[in-house]
Amino acid sequence: MPERKKMEESFTPEQDLPPVLTSQEESSEEGVLAAVFHEAKRPLEFCLLPRPELQPGETLVRVVCCTLCGSDLHTIAGRRNESSPSILGHEILGVVEEVSNEPAVDVHGDPLKPGDRITWSICVSCGRCDRCLGGLPQKCRHLHKYGHGRAEGRFALSGGLAEAILLRPDSTIIKVPDELPDHVACPANCATATVMAAFNAVGSVEGKRVLLLGAGLLGLTAAAVATYRGADATAMSDPAPERLSLAQQFGADGQIDPSGFDVVMDFSGSVDAIEAAIESANIGAKIVLVGSVMKCDDMKLNPEQVIRKCWQIHGIHNYAPADLVDAVQFLTEQHQSFPFAELVSAEFSLEQIDHAIRYAEKHRPIRVAVRPGVSDEDH
Repeated sequence: MPERKKMEESFTPEQDLPPVLTSQEESSEEGVLAAVFHEAKRPLEFCLLPRPELQPGETLVRVVCCTLCGSDLHTIAGRRNESSPSILGHEILGVVEEVSNEPAVDVHGDPLKPGDRITWSICVSCGRCDRCLGGLPQKCRHLHKYGHGRAEGRFALSGGLAEAILLRPDSTIIKVPDELPDHVACPANCATATVMAAFNAVGSVEGKRVLLLGAGLLGLTAAAVATYRGADATAMSDPAPERLSLAQQFGADGQIDPSGFDVVMDFSGSVDAIEAAIESANIGAKIVLVGSVMKCDDMKLNPEQVIRKCWQIHGIHNYAPADLVDAVQFLTEQHQSFPFAELVSAEFSLEQIDHAIRYAEKHRPIRVAVRPGVSDEDH
């Protein structure tokens, strides 16, 4: 097991950190173990962070399980920029460990209490700026995102690669039923909620032909949602034959006429794939772009074609609280209808995080899980 360093041993003044990260004034005798990201291609560093004293509306949550999203791996590999030092990991399932004297409430207005099994939105919005009031809280001008950005101040415990996380006031929190397996529940606040945002943007897909690009967790989830919501046909496009085969287990059709699609959703981020798919869009089609979240080439799009075919093009980034509610409801009702639980290929303890990262980069599974205190030697 790696040595658990105190913060002043791990973070030096040269790294220009806020004083709270180099002070033990608020720490308990134990502290909270976290795997801290400093820079790309460098192993994460194990550190003990102070256990915070809660202020009104804050919640200390014990991390039960955290699955590694592609964005985590892109950051660690240097394909994506992230502030540092930071605690990565945002696909988190947790149990409430401590509440303040003014406890936070869940989306239904019920106060949280120790022992509650919960998930929460990656995004924390102010609720007061023009974007929040205009229906785009996920693009709040004062947005905070768990598992993204610099770990600093009282909220240094801000990501899932730690024993605990501190939830800010105004977080969107949902209680997770016991029957929903840990591995299935973890991505609810990332992949599943994002997919729900995409489907909520296009409205009903009942009786429609749907084309999905990219058979990662987003695309596989979208295939299941399209099937559940009554799509007449669901086609999946992906260069990997094994991913296409897997997609059929989530409701995608094997052979289908590659034209006349009423809905086109991209989760791949491939400009070439998007350009080819648009050519197959029907008159009145709705096109949803989700996967292009990193720098990419420009895409060719003929305005006359958009106009004459009356296409609607939607961009989806992050999601609104209602999408997370839909995500948890969908997984609760349908997780046994599709093999979501099988998409996590291996589980590692927090202390094995670098093994988990190497495994994910080498084998490219849909997901791997990190669980504090639990080890999996068979990987």
